[in-house]
Amino acid sequence: MANVYTNYKAILTTSELTTLYTVGSETTAIVKSLRVSNTDVDNGCKISVYLVDTSSVSYNIQTDRKVEKSTSDELLAAGNLDQETADSSASSPVPLVLKESEVIKVQAHNGGDLHVILSVLEIS
Repeated sequence: MANVYTNYKAILTTSELTTLYTVGSETTAIVKSLRVSNTDVDNGCKISVYLVDTSSVSYNIQTDRKVEKSTSDELLAAGNLDQETADSSASSPVPLVLKESEVIKVQAHNGGDLHVILSVLEIS
């Protein structure tokens, strides 16, 4: 079995649902971090994140999570994830295990504001 640490990145240029990551054939993935940065200096922006399984069922990981202007958030942080009070930078990320062919999709409410980086350990 090979273990590879890698990352996948996207600049969400539209408000369309965007595929960020698809688990490869005969691979299990452990997502270590899902980091989002808002590059807009004037406005916050909301992001939604979904896990789509091999039966095309979509599961919400985050819905309408607000990322304040000019800040970054860890979306897999443990603890209080209340949008009004969360300080996700104070918590360590909680791993998310994905199976072969499962997909992580992201959607920004405003195109051009958000950059997303997914860090993952792929085991094949």
